[in-house]
Amino acid sequence: MADTVTVRIPAALRPQTGNQESLTLTGACIGEVLSALTAQYPDLGKRLYKGPQQLNRFINIYLNDEDIRFLDNLDTAVKPGDEVAIIPAIAGG
Repeated sequence: MADTVTVRIPAALRPQTGNQESLTLTGACIGEVLSALTAQYPDLGKRLYKGPQQLNRFINIYLNDEDIRFLDNLDTAVKPGDEVAIIPAIAGG
Protein backbone atom coordinates (compact mmCIF):
# COMPACT_ATOMS: atom_id res chain seq x y z
CA MET A 1 0.00 0.00 0.00
CA ALA A 2 1.24 3.48 -0.81
CA ASP A 3 1.96 5.82 2.07
CA THR A 4 1.40 9.57 2.28
CA VAL A 5 4.55 11.66 2.69
CA THR A 6 5.35 15.36 2.57
CA VAL A 7 7.76 16.53 -0.12
CA ARG A 8 9.53 19.84 0.57
CA ILE A 9 10.23 21.90 -2.55
CA PRO A 10 13.20 24.30 -2.45
CA ALA A 11 12.72 27.90 -3.58
CA ALA A 12 14.79 27.33 -6.73
CA LEU A 13 12.38 24.63 -7.95
CA ARG A 14 9.08 26.12 -6.82
CA PRO A 15 8.31 27.78 -10.18
CA GLN A 16 7.92 24.25 -11.59
CA THR A 17 5.32 23.38 -8.89
CA GLY A 18 3.18 26.50 -8.99
CA ASN A 19 5.27 28.05 -6.18
CA GLN A 20 4.25 25.44 -3.62
CA GLU A 21 6.59 24.95 -0.65
CA SER A 22 5.45 21.40 0.00
CA LEU A 23 3.23 18.73 -1.47
CA THR A 24 1.58 15.65 -0.02
CA LEU A 25 2.13 12.62 -2.23
CA THR A 26 1.87 8.86 -2.02
CA GLY A 27 4.25 6.04 -2.76
CA ALA A 28 5.85 2.99 -1.20
CA CYS A 29 9.39 4.22 -1.89
CA ILE A 30 11.21 7.41 -2.85
CA GLY A 31 11.11 6.50 -6.55
CA GLU A 32 7.32 6.15 -6.47
CA VAL A 33 6.90 9.43 -4.59
CA LEU A 34 9.11 11.26 -7.09
CA SER A 35 7.26 9.61 -9.98
CA ALA A 36 3.98 10.93 -8.57
CA LEU A 37 5.57 14.36 -8.22
CA THR A 38 6.95 14.48 -11.75
CA ALA A 39 3.71 13.08 -13.23
CA GLN A 40 1.93 16.05 -11.68
CA TYR A 41 4.70 18.52 -12.59
CA PRO A 42 6.55 17.27 -15.72
CA ASP A 43 8.76 20.38 -15.95
CA LEU A 44 10.15 19.52 -12.51
CA GLY A 45 11.04 16.05 -13.78
CA LYS A 46 13.30 17.62 -16.39
CA ARG A 47 15.22 19.31 -13.57
CA LEU A 48 15.40 16.26 -11.30
CA TYR A 49 16.31 13.48 -13.73
CA LYS A 50 19.02 13.08 -16.37
CA GLY A 51 17.53 9.81 -17.59
CA PRO A 52 15.06 7.12 -16.57
CA GLN A 53 15.47 6.47 -12.85
CA GLN A 54 18.71 8.53 -12.83
CA LEU A 55 18.70 11.64 -10.68
CA ASN A 56 20.82 14.56 -11.83
CA ARG A 57 24.07 14.58 -9.87
CA PHE A 58 23.35 18.05 -8.51
CA ILE A 59 20.04 16.98 -6.97
CA ASN A 60 20.12 15.56 -3.45
CA ILE A 61 17.12 13.80 -1.93
CA TYR A 62 16.76 13.40 1.81
CA LEU A 63 14.32 11.22 3.72
CA ASN A 64 13.90 12.57 7.25
CA ASP A 65 17.37 14.20 7.12
CA GLU A 66 19.06 11.06 5.70
CA ASP A 67 20.63 11.24 2.24
CA ILE A 68 18.99 8.50 0.16
CA ARG A 69 22.36 7.76 -1.51
CA PHE A 70 23.41 6.19 1.81
CA LEU A 71 20.14 4.26 2.13
CA ASP A 72 18.55 2.38 -0.80
CA ASN A 73 18.56 5.37 -3.18
CA LEU A 74 15.28 5.53 -5.15
CA ASP A 75 14.21 2.18 -3.65
CA THR A 76 14.28 3.61 -0.10
CA ALA A 77 10.98 2.71 1.57
CA VAL A 78 8.79 5.45 3.02
CA LYS A 79 6.18 5.30 5.77
CA PRO A 80 3.25 7.56 6.66
CA GLY A 81 4.36 10.94 7.93
CA ASP A 82 7.85 10.80 6.43
CA GLU A 83 9.32 13.98 4.99
CA VAL A 84 11.21 14.06 1.72
CA ALA A 85 13.39 17.09 0.95
CA ILE A 86 14.74 17.95 -2.50
CA ILE A 87 17.99 19.85 -2.16
CA PRO A 88 19.73 21.18 -5.29
CA ALA A 89 23.49 21.53 -4.96
CA ILE A 90 24.66 25.14 -5.04
CA ALA A 91 27.96 25.98 -6.72
CA GLY A 92 29.88 29.09 -6.03
CA GLY A 93 33.17 30.45 -5.03
